[in-house]
Amino acid sequence: MRSEKVEAMREQILNGPIVKTLILLAYPLIINQLVQVLYNLTDTFWLGKLGRTELSAPGTAWPLVWFFMSIGMGFATAGFAFVSQYVGAREYDKANRAAGALYSLMLIFATAVGITGVLLAPQLLHLMNVSDTIYPYALSYTRVIFGGIPFSFTLFAFNFLLRAVGDTKTPVKINIATVILNIILDPLFIFGWGPFPELGVVGAAIATMLSNTAGSIVGGYLLFTGKVGIHITPETLKPDFNFYSRIFRVGLPASIGSSTTALGFVILTRVIFTIGKLYGQAHGIPNFEDVAFATYSITNRLTNFMFAFSDGISMAMGTMVGQAIGAKLYDRAKTIAEKTMVINFTILGVGTLLFIFFRVPIFRFFINDPAVIAESAKVVKYFSASLPFFGIFAAVNNVFQSAGQTKKSMVLGMVRLWGIRLPLSYGLGVLMRDTAGMWLGMGLSNVIGAVVALAWFLRGSWMKAIIEE
Repeated sequence: MRSEKVEAMREQILNGPIVKTLILLAYPLIINQLVQVLYNLTDTFWLGKLGRTELSAPGTAWPLVWFFMSIGMGFATAGFAFVSQYVGAREYDKANRAAGALYSLMLIFATAVGITGVLLAPQLLHLMNVSDTIYPYALSYTRVIFGGIPFSFTLFAFNFLLRAVGDTKTPVKINIATVILNIILDPLFIFGWGPFPELGVVGAAIATMLSNTAGSIVGGYLLFTGKVGIHITPETLKPDFNFYSRIFRVGLPASIGSSTTALGFVILTRVIFTIGKLYGQAHGIPNFEDVAFATYSITNRLTNFMFAFSDGISMAMGTMVGQAIGAKLYDRAKTIAEKTMVINFTILGVGTLLFIFFRVPIFRFFINDPAVIAESAKVVKYFSASLPFFGIFAAVNNVFQSAGQTKKSMVLGMVRLWGIRLPLSYGLGVLMRDTAGMWLGMGLSNVIGAVVALAWFLRGSWMKAIIEE
């Protein structure tokens, strides 16, 4: 580890002005999040040119991919907490060993996930109650994405490790390059421009897989050559079962929490298709469940664009909180988190207003479908006002994860999704006999979840280091 660079960043994080340091760390992460959103918007834009069913294919695939990836990402969260706290405590050799152990663990796990996902994709899509019209597109897209999971995983691990030491710029450069590559490859493989075959939905998946692979290779090269703050060597990659046990102890709750959250979104997809099918007759539109899910897919992409700003700030806060806890500066960690919540709420409040005012042209940009645009009016009326509250929830969740208090994060995520969102989305959908109830349930889960998260945060039980064990 290049301790001079890391030491300088550590000093800035622990003793510099909070908001200025937060912005310094956050702006590359915000760019990075926007780049990832652009990744998804590119697929949505081009597939929208093919039709409503093709546009919906990635939206059905990603909850499944996220479910399997989230199991490993829980351990990546634990690794981030260890590395950032070791840096805060000036234990740089231990930080490198933790990084190597995490990287090798992620690679092994991701390979197993990829094989499992390819084999089980048909059964999983049937579990989601995917409509017959969308199913063939979703199946082919899902299998290709699962095939590229090992590269996606190692690219995520690279991002986590560099963020832990305060380097938020290098991952952005790599991710921007991968998105540019994806933007170039998408129409080539989807429409068969030039010498490329016309592959439709499968082409979008191949473009995504190839782009992630290129990013993963570059990230791995930087880690293994020591050209970034973390230096992984064959020695640090060797199995360290003592450290693995610590990663599993801290990471298991995070894995359970993130995977049950991801599974919750798989079930939410089933709820959307079910409510759309049950009460679509009132709209007089055939296959109204496809309309409901297409609206959800576009809404999800748009909210991800808004969350790019708040998520970037929350992740920067996570680096600062993790290092502050490692240095036992608990009051500073609390102040950092509180200021982040205020900033997030403000940003998402402004974004929500823009979303409300420009809803029609935004949706029409992706697909000029009157039924989808009409359904989006319910999104504005019943769901959009809850988005600023999610900024508070996300910040608290990130505080718990960065502190290594993964059990708290696990419970918080499960309460919001399984205890509030799923019951309310389905229950209100049935009660109101309309998809409006489903959107209202989603919105209420953000508001109630934020209140619960803030109350738990203020108790202060998260303010202790895990590296003291």
